[in-house]
Amino acid sequence: YHHALHDRFTDARDLLLMSHLQENIYDVGDITTMILFNRMMAQLGMCAFRQGKIWECHQCLTEVCSGKVRELLAQGVSLGRFSDKTPEQEKAEKRRQVPYYQHINLDLLEACHLISAMLLEVPNMAAASMGGDAAHGRRARPISRAFRKHQDIYAHQVFTGPPEQTRDYVMRAAKALSKGDWKSCVDLCTDLDVWNLVPGDGSAEAIKMMLASKIKLEGLRTYMFAFSAQYDSLSLDQLCGMFEMSKNDVHSVVSKMMINRELYASWDQPTATIVLRKVEPSPVQVMALQFAEKASNLVEANERLLDATTGNDQWKGRGGDRGDQNDENRFGNRGGRGGYQQGGYQNRGNKQSGGRHQKRDGGNRGRGQGRGGRGRGRKSGGGRGGQRRDNKRY
Repeated sequence: YHHALHDRFTDARDLLLMSHLQENIYDVGDITTMILFNRMMAQLGMCAFRQGKIWECHQCLTEVCSGKVRELLAQGVSLGRFSDKTPEQEKAEKRRQVPYYQHINLDLLEACHLISAMLLEVPNMAAASMGGDAAHGRRARPISRAFRKHQDIYAHQVFTGPPEQTRDYVMRAAKALSKGDWKSCVDLCTDLDVWNLVPGDGSAEAIKMMLASKIKLEGLRTYMFAFSAQYDSLSLDQLCGMFEMSKNDVHSVVSKMMINRELYASWDQPTATIVLRKVEPSPVQVMALQFAEKASNLVEANERLLDATTGNDQWKGRGGDRGDQNDENRFGNRGGRGGYQQGGYQNRGNKQSGGRHQKRDGGNRGRGQGRGGRGRGRKSGGGRGGQRRDNKRY
């Protein structure tokens, strides 16, 4: 928290990663420790934003700003009519509130979160809307679900007046950025009054300059995603004039897009132009990509359901490789143990029927299936037990 206040993001991040607190915070029973962790993550995210680390800022603020921010930071109490809290719980929650002079400005926190989400999500949405992800073999997954929800609400409004709150400014800036109008986006983002709350001489001006450079860069990527299909070639000088960037910066951004296969194009060095190539997937390839995405989602949902049923929460990132190996051994040997038990049960059933040879044979089949995993005698109880487990999992 102290390092983040003084713009030492690297030191604060290293301390957090060495403590492994982000992995075990959900198991801590102390609510005060959770509140301190939330406040530390909020300060760490704003520190990353001040230094221009947009991805790190979004990763730090995405969980804190996705729910009830006041309660998570202990800066307010929700007094709803249908609250299920007892009077003792309400009194304890009020005692945990931090004093007013330690409050983190919620408008500044929301501005940092939404602007970082806008700079990441708008190019992603532009690439997905123009079919770029299907053409390049990637699946377009939302980076910030909270930002998409706010944008859908803003887009479905019947009448949108002039922006008043921080969220309205960012939503209108995102709409302008998606159309390639980066100048309007810069004006809307830099006109926010919350930047004057950042401590330090010249901090507000430094943030505005950083925002202008980041918006230009993401505006160029969004323009290339959205309108590259309308061009056969683009001049480097024309892009530099449109986005007021140097030739080296434009060349670097476009080359990165080519290397990452986000843009199918090539440079023509003598004429300093970008030659765009039309690469569209066949209908069979599109269907194969859709099938692969649905299959991966189904497998992931079944894995989560199995972990929730068995009480093994490996999705929280705990345990590492050792936990995964133990889970694999446990689930892999379950069919063997089931075969041994079911084989014994079959012995008892054969004993009741009066056949001694069948009893010995059934027991051997059960033990063979239990000790050897998938061995001989698939008709025994072990084979049936393993089959039931596979059907339940997949």
